Amino acid sequence: MAQQQRRPFRPVRQEEPYRINERIRVPQVRLVGENVPQGIYDIQQAIKFAEEQNLDLVEISPNAVPPVCKVIDYSKFKYEQKKKQKEIKANAQKVVIKEIRFSPTTDDHDYDFKLKHAINFLKEGAKVKAYVQFSGREIVFKDQGYKLLERFAKALEEIGKVELEPKLEGKRMSMILTPKAIKK
Repeated sequence: MAQQQRRPFRPVRQEEPYRINERIRVPQVRLVGENVPQGIYDIQQAIKFAEEQNLDLVEISPNAVPPVCKVIDYSKFKYEQKKKQKEIKANAQKVVIKEIRFSPTTDDHDYDFKLKHAINFLKEGAKVKAYVQFSGREIVFKDQGYKLLERFAKALEEIGKVELEPKLEGKRMSMILTPKAIKK
């Protein structure tokens, strides 16, 4: 049996997200930027404008007709783009889903205890996934599970709203509640 020959490891070169200077392959571009006459120019003329200012011609919007190019310092532009992406990522809210489990025969005390937890979760801004787990022959009490989840949703009506109605999947009936927007 022939042994398989290993290839040397080569790091994958990351493709640049924007085309610059000679990599722009269109006859005409719409030129924008500071210290440049804005308008539609031939690609050679646009590159010449960029070279005169010791800057780069960067294709900003490749899908436009003609593509939009900007005369800027490419490394500075890339830095600004990364900074914007980090800012967007930092401002994005992370959705937390807390689960609360019931059985079709959940007692009132347990129900109240779980209801208090759900209220706290919703006040913290987390979503709540409430589900009724049917085991064995309990599946014949689907209507009890549905009533329990409806009662749960009604009790949380003030601070949460139902995002996903109760739905049976296998031996589990679940629904999702989201916190209501706080009015100031």
